[in-house]
Amino acid sequence: MTKIAKLLIFIFCLNITPIKVTAQDTPIYDYRAIFHPVISKNGMVASQEDLATQSGLEVLKEGGNAIDAAVTIGFTLAVTLPRAGNLGGGGFMLIHLADQQKTVALDYREKAPLAANSDMFLDENGEVDQQKIKFSHQAVGVPGTVAGLAMALEKYGTISLERALQPAIKLAEDGMIVDEDLYNSLVFAKRNLQKSPASLAIFYKADGSPYQIGENFKQPDLANSLKLIANQGIKAFHQGEIADKIVRDMEANNGLITKEDLAKYKPIIREPIEGKYRGYKVYSMPPPSSGGVHLVQMLNILEKFPIQSLGHNTSSTLHLMVETMKFAYADRFKFMGDTDFVDVPIKRLISKKYADQIGEKIDLEKVIPSQNILPKPVFQSNESTETTHYSIMDRYGNAVANTYTLNFSYGSGLTVPGTGILLNNQMDDFTAKLGVSNAYQLIGGQNNSISPEKRMLSSMTPTIVMKEGKPWLVTGSPGGSRIITTTLQIIMNVIDHEMNIAEATNATRIHHQWFPDQIRLERGLNGDTIDLLETKGHTIKSSFAMGSTQSVMYKKGQFHGASDPRKPGALTLGY
Repeated sequence: MTKIAKLLIFIFCLNITPIKVTAQDTPIYDYRAIFHPVISKNGMVASQEDLATQSGLEVLKEGGNAIDAAVTIGFTLAVTLPRAGNLGGGGFMLIHLADQQKTVALDYREKAPLAANSDMFLDENGEVDQQKIKFSHQAVGVPGTVAGLAMALEKYGTISLERALQPAIKLAEDGMIVDEDLYNSLVFAKRNLQKSPASLAIFYKADGSPYQIGENFKQPDLANSLKLIANQGIKAFHQGEIADKIVRDMEANNGLITKEDLAKYKPIIREPIEGKYRGYKVYSMPPPSSGGVHLVQMLNILEKFPIQSLGHNTSSTLHLMVETMKFAYADRFKFMGDTDFVDVPIKRLISKKYADQIGEKIDLEKVIPSQNILPKPVFQSNESTETTHYSIMDRYGNAVANTYTLNFSYGSGLTVPGTGILLNNQMDDFTAKLGVSNAYQLIGGQNNSISPEKRMLSSMTPTIVMKEGKPWLVTGSPGGSRIITTTLQIIMNVIDHEMNIAEATNATRIHHQWFPDQIRLERGLNGDTIDLLETKGHTIKSSFAMGSTQSVMYKKGQFHGASDPRKPGALTLGY
């Protein structure tokens, strides 16, 4: 290169204006990450089913708030995700109201009927009748979903109940295309669903085969029920035509739910469980959900340990998490129940002082046998994980975390004739006999015994994490007994390990629930880590995939969301 050419290049460079990088120019994506979240500017919805997500997003786009979208999604899932979305079940909704700077917990959990009693599921030998407690009309708790969703909309929403029901009515009436997830669920559920002629007529063809992938699936009876609710409100379900059909079905099949049970049912607005973890405020559900208490309890214990420096899913971190889980689930057995009926020492369980006392008992190098925390009770093994969760954040600063369920996949399997409404089997979540586990291998204590109008204990853990007074993370999961530990790991992954929400969602999960005394482990943890855990005294058991989290975060002026890949059909969308 000649001297003249070098001089010309030098002069040219002197005339280039330097590019100024501002805070607004910070990259959205971290290209070190393996997984990336969905990102949007104005609002976001994450749910287990794509049509439901779309229905909620449309409400946000029209100017509705997060509560409007949540109610719309709740009704839509009753059509599009019948194994868990429901009108005949119940659940919990956590709501942050930006204009009031307040977070509230809406409890629309099912109740025991007035005719229920503590020994109702014991046979002549004093043992729990598993068929009766899981698949009979007596297994059905008084449903709360319709009343709960309607209350949320009336108190905190901006759209009409009729508008919220529009997508559900259209999909039930006009039909929806059967996807792989719905088809598979119908194949697996047929044994239970075929016991109910009404269920069999809805979900299977005349020859008994399930609707095939790609076929249009209509639910005219459910469409009619949804229209009645749209026109008459909750009275249609709790006092009117739908109530009459439910009661006739109960009377014909030795069920307990009466017109009085349905008319008396009321959701409750409760104070959420509140905790702090490494500078973040955590809100979650109070009893009759055990989720919030034990989530905060575990975070309090783990806060005393250097989790970040110990590393994600190392043997040291997992050991601390497992030992913490064991203490929390032992306390669940010992203390938890419906606080409208029993005293639960909530303040003590979520106190930092109590967490310190537990933390001092944890040995960093070896396990504490579950037997040494509380003596081993007798239990029976069964497992079911069909619940569904969705999360929403809107442009106004509101947030909703909602978890609801029928309990098992398709609940009891029973459909009320002429309504299209599947009934729950939530009575199984009570302690039918002291020391005997429910279908999630969760062992209930005396505080969770059956009483008329009592709400059965739950593990559902819809959660909102706040940063500087504003919603930062909205999350939750299905998964039966694993809901609480799944939610715990999402929070630890984003706070302790600084993962984006997609990375936090995709990471391998573990679970321990006191008894059985073993770590349940998803695929993905390396063999060396497993060997180190076994050296510390842990028993490892390979597990199916845990949970299906649906999460939304607000970071740097953007909404970040992720749906769990563990189950098909989920979708996160923003705009």
